[in-house]
Amino acid sequence: MRKTTEMFMGLRSLFRLYDKMLKKVCTEHDLTVIEADIISFLQNNPGKDTAADIVELRGLSKGAVSKAVECLIQKSLLERIPDTEDRRKIHLKIMPGAGPVTESINEVKEEFVGTILAGFTKEELEMQSQFLDRLFENTPLTAKPATPCKRKYSSKHSAAR
Repeated sequence: MRKTTEMFMGLRSLFRLYDKMLKKVCTEHDLTVIEADIISFLQNNPGKDTAADIVELRGLSKGAVSKAVECLIQKSLLERIPDTEDRRKIHLKIMPGAGPVTESINEVKEEFVGTILAGFTKEELEMQSQFLDRLFENTPLTAKPATPCKRKYSSKHSAAR
């Protein structure tokens, strides 16, 4: 088994490659990477359509998501829809005018998948699918992000504060 560091570096390389490929969409449609990422997320995750969902599942900051959502609304690519049962919840919906953007994102996704899976046999792809299924089964969905460690100061440092 590879070292943990190598595994994380490999995963990071995959994310960087996807971001690099997504920049084509950004250039073509005058979007930031976060804006394109938000449209892609909403397109691919029906039912996960709030800013909080994007923050939680994509690991983006609240501020970055809020700013990007506002820009996408100003560009008429997204709209806000209040929840009918919980007035605090606002759903985000891709507007019809975002069609060319979503088409470009789909093309990039196909290119990305084709690139990273090039040369694999059908059997290897099936094994990879089974491997990922088990990997995700072993990863608790309820795991919460780690909280930052609190610094412990000696009494000498505490008195100086």
